[in-house]
Amino acid sequence: MSKDVFEEDRFYDVIIVGAGISGGIVAKELAAAGQTVLILEAGADHGETWQTYRSYLDQYYLSMAKTPNSPYPNLPTLPSPSVLDITAVRGTQPDTNGYFVQKGPLPFSSNYLRAYGGTMLHWLGTSLRMMPADFEMQTRFGKGVDWPISYQDLRPYYERAEWEIGVSADVTEQTPEALGIHLTQPEDHTAYFAEGYDYPMHPIPSSYVDGFFAKADDMPIDIGNDDGPVHLKVSNTPQGRNSTPRRPKAKGGTFPVGDEVRDPFVPRGATGAFAFMGQRCEGNSSCIPICPIQAKYNAMKTLGDAIYLGQDRLRKVTQAVASRVEVGEDGKITGIVYKKYPFPGVAQFDLRRVRARQYVLAGGAVENVTLALASNLCRSSGELGRNLMDHPYMMCWGAAPEPVGPFRGPGSTSSYANFRDGDFRGRKGAFRLEIGNWGWNFAAGSPNSDVARLVEQDNLYGTALRDKLHHDVQRQVRLGVLVEQLPQASNRVTIDPAYRTLMGDFRPVIAYDLDDYSRAGLATARDVCKQIFQRLGVKDHTAYDPNSAGYFTYNGKGYTFWGAGHLVGTHRMGSSRDTSVTNSVSQTWDHENLWMVGCGSMPTIATSNPTLTLAALAFRAADAIKLALKEEAVA
Repeated sequence: MSKDVFEEDRFYDVIIVGAGISGGIVAKELAAAGQTVLILEAGADHGETWQTYRSYLDQYYLSMAKTPNSPYPNLPTLPSPSVLDITAVRGTQPDTNGYFVQKGPLPFSSNYLRAYGGTMLHWLGTSLRMMPADFEMQTRFGKGVDWPISYQDLRPYYERAEWEIGVSADVTEQTPEALGIHLTQPEDHTAYFAEGYDYPMHPIPSSYVDGFFAKADDMPIDIGNDDGPVHLKVSNTPQGRNSTPRRPKAKGGTFPVGDEVRDPFVPRGATGAFAFMGQRCEGNSSCIPICPIQAKYNAMKTLGDAIYLGQDRLRKVTQAVASRVEVGEDGKITGIVYKKYPFPGVAQFDLRRVRARQYVLAGGAVENVTLALASNLCRSSGELGRNLMDHPYMMCWGAAPEPVGPFRGPGSTSSYANFRDGDFRGRKGAFRLEIGNWGWNFAAGSPNSDVARLVEQDNLYGTALRDKLHHDVQRQVRLGVLVEQLPQASNRVTIDPAYRTLMGDFRPVIAYDLDDYSRAGLATARDVCKQIFQRLGVKDHTAYDPNSAGYFTYNGKGYTFWGAGHLVGTHRMGSSRDTSVTNSVSQTWDHENLWMVGCGSMPTIATSNPTLTLAALAFRAADAIKLALKEEAVA
């Protein structure tokens, strides 16, 4: 292991740490604008060939536990957090079972993937915009904080993000009014979408399970909303997977890419590159963790586009762990030192230093902060690492009175979006009810657990076993609850010299809990699920184990939550350097040439899966970085 630092000669316009969707979008935009870009990715390159991708499919098929990260290598020298490592935090000593050092009192149960392409390799594909009120939580409800930007500020970037990902949906089905949402201000209904705008692809068809739940449409639910009961409505969910493409209705049949305007249906990147393969969704039912035909978007598509557009202006280096960000006396970043390791899984590396005009940390809400803390960055506000959020994810499951055809199609194609906004948010968290298409898979390990139960407990075999299994599994239904969480300073990421990886880098130390706002939202959602099940004649099988790591109580009742994989906060944007880490374009207050991009910049999480907002913020940051480079050139 070398202790000497090799100084690379090439000087770049921008260095980006992290090759996920946010790093890919920034790289593509800057490369298309003529800037020189270096991408540093700690993980290995997973996406260049079909043979490599096929090996991950094989690994998934052979894995007993079909977890989000199961198809991909988890290197001892470059660990990723795993849901299999989540245990209850007991006593005063931190839980060090996995990559995270968990201080509790509740476990932070979400994971991510440190690899070329990032966590997009295993995401579900849900691509929701936030609601207008989500940007003004403090002003409207006296909770959390306000964003320094409004929904209207982000709307044009949502459009760019939807076309980058290739979202399948229909505008007429996605307005707040169409979703059946009680908005707190009537004007929020207007101009939610730009006139003439539509998604790049037609909606993914709703499932038979969705049709079963739609039988409860118009059912009134009283959750203490000042506008009266909420009337249920099943709504199709926008998704980042291929369906039937539609041509743009505006912009003359073109859409902007960087500073260039081109037809979005011209094949992206180099002809024949594997990263651009992708058929229309066939319903393989393995969106989490891997799509066999790449119908689901992943960040390798954007990264491949960036390499094609950048040509010799863009360079990527994988197996390169950013270890230290160097700062000059004037507060500007002067370089990044990274560890280049030649053999995955072996703690052997060379130290290298690279330099640029502008620097972007795009490694995710936890890794961005871990590197920044290790480099003593962004200290003035005291907010770095604080306000870690997720969607506490709770499940309710039962047996329908008729076959509903589960275990087909994407994990979810529809939801009850009715509870995403309303006056009740001043008292308890808003939530979305995700309709699951995969039976009791996540909830109870079905159908494998059903086979074990019928064989070991009921002593069934042969025809009787097959008939009973078919009868039971075909009736399995599940609702997933995603509730909003407020930013709390005590929910945070820190570092400790006592906890390091085999490469010598800091492991994230996480303190996490649920406040009564989220607990009240989860409790309300559980009551709503009970009412829906009763209306539809579903026998409720929901059971929360007190021994589960995510078990908690509220008002004398017990519940279990899991992580949703939605890591938000830790370097939030704001209007003042005293209360935030970055400004409204993700530029850090303390270091004018350092940008922290991704979900960590989000001040609140609301009820939408955050990927689309992450992508929109990355486009907004890319525009600001291009402007900063132009101003620097003029100066």
